[in-house]
Amino acid sequence: MEKIREIKGKFSDCGIEDLPELISLYEGDERGGVRAVLGAARKRIAAYEKELARTQEMKRYEREFGEYSYICGIDEVGRGPLAGPVVAGAVILPKDCSLLYLNDSKKLSEKKREELYTEIMEAAVAVGIGYAAPARIDEINILQATYEAMREAVGLLSKQPDLLLNDAVTIPGISIKQVPIIKGDAKSISIAAASIVAKVTRDRLMVKYDEIYPEYGFASHKGYGSAQHMEAIRKYGATPIHRKSFIKNL
Repeated sequence: MEKIREIKGKFSDCGIEDLPELISLYEGDERGGVRAVLGAARKRIAAYEKELARTQEMKRYEREFGEYSYICGIDEVGRGPLAGPVVAGAVILPKDCSLLYLNDSKKLSEKKREELYTEIMEAAVAVGIGYAAPARIDEINILQATYEAMREAVGLLSKQPDLLLNDAVTIPGISIKQVPIIKGDAKSISIAAASIVAKVTRDRLMVKYDEIYPEYGFASHKGYGSAQHMEAIRKYGATPIHRKSFIKNL
């Protein structure tokens, strides 16, 4: 008779699509350890099916506008920090996109965002990333700088989109049809993908800035107004990546 640890190994190595067959193979084994393995496998299948259903719901806008050839999701990250750029992502996913776990980047762990970033970059039809530097934010204000970064992201796409799904905003200066969606990064896989790309890109950049300006802790707070960050500004002054218009009262 097979040892329970050997059976556990089989289930651990098994892909989700083969789990039902493996469960049926051991259904008659009454040992408590095996029953526990089967129970865990069934929970794994249930969680997978729940994620499939959630992802299908997040494709509703992509289905609604399915007649468009290239649907592009757009989102930004970094409107609120005291330092660093605002970063916009523009992502065109394939029509048959099978990626799971796409969501508002703020709802995902750093590890999951990094994993999904790689998957998105491999699967996407096109990706564009736009930036607005701190000096530009000070010059034209954060909202206009955000629009500028979004326009840049769209302009850098290797495929011309014929529909934009935007997280909440309508971008001025773009002739492509736009559909603003409130909390779109939690409602559209395209916008969620753009949110993840923008978030990972900006976070990586802030980690690099942390190496240049180690006193400020950019790797941990990513430029947001934490107590540690504000204390560092008071102690060391502003760096070239600080938004002067955001810290003038400090």
